[in-house]
Amino acid sequence: MNYYIGVDVGTTSTKAVLYDEGARVIDHFNQGYELYRDSNGMAEQDPEDIVTAVERVIHDATQRIDFAHERLLAVAFSSANQSLLLMDRHFTPLTRVITWADTRAQDAARDLKHSPRGKQLYVRTGTPIHPMSLLTKLLWLKKTSPEILDASAHISGIKSYLFYRFFNTFKVDISIASCTGMMNINRGDWDDLAMEVTGVGVDRLPTIVSGTSQALGLTKEAQEKMGIPADTPFVYGAFDGALSNLGVGALKPDTVAITIGTSAGVRVITDHPVIDPHERLFCYAVDRGSWVVGGPLNNGGDVYQWAVRHLVTPSAVANEQTDPYTLANEVIAGEPAGANGLIFLPFLGGERAPLWDSNARGTFFGLNNLHTRADMLRAVMEGITMNIATVFAAVCDLVGQPTSVTATGGFARSAVWRQMLADVLNCPVNIPQSFESGCLGAVTMAMKSRGAVDSLDVVKDFIGRELLYQPDPQAVAVYQQFLPLFQQVEGLLTPAYASIARLQRKD
Repeated sequence: MNYYIGVDVGTTSTKAVLYDEGARVIDHFNQGYELYRDSNGMAEQDPEDIVTAVERVIHDATQRIDFAHERLLAVAFSSANQSLLLMDRHFTPLTRVITWADTRAQDAARDLKHSPRGKQLYVRTGTPIHPMSLLTKLLWLKKTSPEILDASAHISGIKSYLFYRFFNTFKVDISIASCTGMMNINRGDWDDLAMEVTGVGVDRLPTIVSGTSQALGLTKEAQEKMGIPADTPFVYGAFDGALSNLGVGALKPDTVAITIGTSAGVRVITDHPVIDPHERLFCYAVDRGSWVVGGPLNNGGDVYQWAVRHLVTPSAVANEQTDPYTLANEVIAGEPAGANGLIFLPFLGGERAPLWDSNARGTFFGLNNLHTRADMLRAVMEGITMNIATVFAAVCDLVGQPTSVTATGGFARSAVWRQMLADVLNCPVNIPQSFESGCLGAVTMAMKSRGAVDSLDVVKDFIGRELLYQPDPQAVAVYQQFLPLFQQVEGLLTPAYASIARLQRKD
């Protein structure tokens, strides 16, 4: 038997999935690490933690392989996008990894967004002007820490750093490059205007390559720590959102992929760049000749975790002899759609799409003395889902109404949430059996890279059984009343977000 390993480098952990040649899952592996945060919007990782985690999960996966009789055909990578790492000329990090979740570039993003160049850059790069992007992070560093920026000889995200550590090569796949806000979406190369605005030359950035490109010749240190042969090809892959689309077979404009994990995303793949005139959505390259249009949301499963942590009491969990999430789902399933007239805006971590406002904050609206913790739990899950529905509507406006929706992520473990998504969207929702769509997408790219398959469409043969959820007409009628109110309240509160965020930061 021969194998592939799909690696997904995330915000708080790195996962690896060991597959056989037919893309059947053999085993899963996970290694967590800390995300360093503070009240000023910092969200950083230690790059050495990431290197160690990747080495560990690959090493653990290879313990299932008998290299005397079996082969590891390739290791393929998915990763979170929009991370920034500054390095000196020896590729020694000068900073920690500044992640997509870091909002300290909000002033730089605001100033750029309201300048004539902001619109130009969005149209040229497909990246909304927001603190998440490398472009705005570089502008922030240029103003606040110019000495560090000036001292840097190499600028990249975490995936390029990993490949440098493992192969002594400085490259980036076109998908990750496209998410930086510095790559021209039409040319597939670093954008001249972005270079001019940031003052960063192409010589400090990695070379852009196809996602099916291979790196060969593992360093001796990497070989020893991973326990794999030096000639094992590592395939660059793409960013996690694009690979989630691939991993669920959502490869055409008629199929929208939705992911609800720690954060969330709504995406559709097209064969040409599509730029939103209202600047609500991104347009990133997946690989040469393929683009993904959609919106990322900061607030997904992490908001639900917050609600369960604060609204489900330990005594209730002990009485029911269950875990808090199972109990919360049972409580929510027993509540009516609409949470008895309670609306929750889930912006605990600011928000990207559809607001693109890092100052956005969460709100319970309509709360009265008849509401209970059960209503609040239901409202939180509904609020996350209705926020996703606003991005879904924007995608439909731009690309057209889909014939199907495929959804993945940790939310899929909750039957009540799966049904709720179909009801709020008023659209049938398919739930694939495999939750790790990013790793499967990466491995499919590795298969194409090796010539084992002719087309990425083969992934549809790997997905396996799907669950189909049809909208409940009664719940749909309720949510069609609540969605406009959700959006109205969101619009009314938007002008106040900057003031409350400033008070919370204690500026």
